[in-house]
Amino acid sequence: MKKQTILWMMLSFLGLMSTSKINAQDWPNLEKYKNANTELAASTEDENRVVFMGNSITEMWKDAHLDFFKDHPFVNRGIGGQTTPQMLLRFRQDVIDLNPKVVVILAGTNDIAGNTGPMSLKQIHDNILSMVELAKANGIKPIVCSVLPAYDYPWRPGLEPNIKIPKLNNMLKAMTEAQGVLYLDYFSEMADDRNGLPSDLTTDEVHVTKAGYDIMEKMVKEAIDTVLKSE
Repeated sequence: MKKQTILWMMLSFLGLMSTSKINAQDWPNLEKYKNANTELAASTEDENRVVFMGNSITEMWKDAHLDFFKDHPFVNRGIGGQTTPQMLLRFRQDVIDLNPKVVVILAGTNDIAGNTGPMSLKQIHDNILSMVELAKANGIKPIVCSVLPAYDYPWRPGLEPNIKIPKLNNMLKAMTEAQGVLYLDYFSEMADDRNGLPSDLTTDEVHVTKAGYDIMEKMVKEAIDTVLKSE
């Protein structure tokens, strides 16, 4: 097994430990970005700040291509292993209070993996809908991303994410249409014929290689530009 794959599995396992005694008093991990949020300069009208809210796929993005965030007014607020209820609890602190113009929400795969307990597709959908509603109520334009393809979870095999993720994505797409917000369809661009990620885009069927992020960066930049022009 490749060292990188083992690393991803270990990180995902650590995500599963978010309900352990160590984190029992901070289940949504509000401490993770508490200091960084305080130190972040106030946004200006012409800054076009964008917050990326997500799990390990978002968090590892800045490690795969730090310049993508350095070269743009993008703020990464991903936390490995997180599920949508955890993100919803920290949404005000890690998104709204940073006063961005746009929030990019990429979430749901860890819910399907059961990282913080059983979650139905409807519950995942509703948590993301709540984030969308919070963003809109605070003058922030949400971009809802499809869940990325995953054929199976190496840390919890047999849950058929290749079947469940497309169903959830259909629900998310319908929700964005009803809410009048942009849906960013990574899945259709990146999936192979198994509804998984091809080998050049992943090392463990879930996490993304630099080549995968290259695809995502082009797509999300176009989506952000589209949303900002709609103001």
